[in-house]
Amino acid sequence: MGMMLSIVLLLLLAWMGFAFNRLIRLRNQMRTGWADIDVQLSRRHDLVPQLVAAVAGYASHEKSVLEAVATLRSQAMQQTSPTRLGEVESELEQALSRLLALKEAYPNLKASDNFVQLQRDLVTVEDHLQYARRFYNGAVRDYNDAVQRVPDMLIAHAFAFRIGEFYQAQASERPPATVRLP
Repeated sequence: MGMMLSIVLLLLLAWMGFAFNRLIRLRNQMRTGWADIDVQLSRRHDLVPQLVAAVAGYASHEKSVLEAVATLRSQAMQQTSPTRLGEVESELEQALSRLLALKEAYPNLKASDNFVQLQRDLVTVEDHLQYARRFYNGAVRDYNDAVQRVPDMLIAHAFAFRIGEFYQAQASERPPATVRLP
């Protein structure tokens, strides 16, 4: 009887170690996904002042659009919650679309090599950001499944693994932003 109890206890400890390590791996994958989003958002945030400066030289009376982009960039850089950051980034995407649309009203801006290159860089960042969001949300889904699944949830609760927060598109973000290349 003692031998059987030892085997059961050993199997239980092995399962606990496996479950704990799996939760750690999934949590780290989720954090890596968030870091990837953060990198792409930083790249976008670095492009914003350059875009604003390029447009400001040609369309100085479009002050409200320029100020909105700058304000939203500031707000986005201060966010830590994926949900709130998603809301602010959605607004920033819309403001950037309005900023990029100004090229139609200003032919000199449309012909500016600097503006065209910044626009291309922004499109590249947006593509990378879309991939990073999908990866992150997939990692959050896998992690949340593990945290909520029986019997792993016993380990998750014992070691304070919390549900991950998805990076969600807001209702206003769902229509595609219009970014046109020359």
